[in-house]
Amino acid sequence: MELDLKNIVTVSAILFTVIDVIGSVPAILAVRTKVGHIKAGKTTWVALFIMVGFLFFGEYILKFLGVDVASFAIAGSLVLFFLALEMILGIKLYKDELPETASVIPIAFPLIAGTGTMTTLLSLRSVYNIETIIIAIIPNAIVVYFVLRNLGGIEKLLGPAGINIVRKVFGIVLLAIAIKLFRNNVHI
Repeated sequence: MELDLKNIVTVSAILFTVIDVIGSVPAILAVRTKVGHIKAGKTTWVALFIMVGFLFFGEYILKFLGVDVASFAIAGSLVLFFLALEMILGIKLYKDELPETASVIPIAFPLIAGTGTMTTLLSLRSVYNIETIIIAIIPNAIVVYFVLRNLGGIEKLLGPAGINIVRKVFGIVLLAIAIKLFRNNVHI
């Protein structure tokens, strides 16, 4: 198949919306507050690896494990749900014995390369060629890296009160996304 710039831009925009790293800044700041440091490069590479890996092997891995895409999406929605509760209520549910893993879980997965991103990748694969999707993932990874790398500046810009307000507001948005993801995948 031929590469088409319009398709690359379209897929990139879809992924940007689903990944929503800008909207995840309050959650990322909350995790950083708990663990002290987020490794921007490591997080970006892990998220990129997860997205590309899932693009190629996701459906097969889930089938091999006997898990359907809907169940996978529900599991991810529950992780997002509890993270949102932490943000809104100011409580601590997530405890990590190894703070250095916070760059991977919950930031690289499920915040950046979460179930929404993964199910979107599977959907995009049915419409666009793999090369287009991979090329569209790259600018998103660059944006993720830029945002993670500049968390300190974003935090200074917002200030403590601004971060608290944004954390609560985006906690509610993240909660709504988690509920929507859950509702869209529960088939009773």
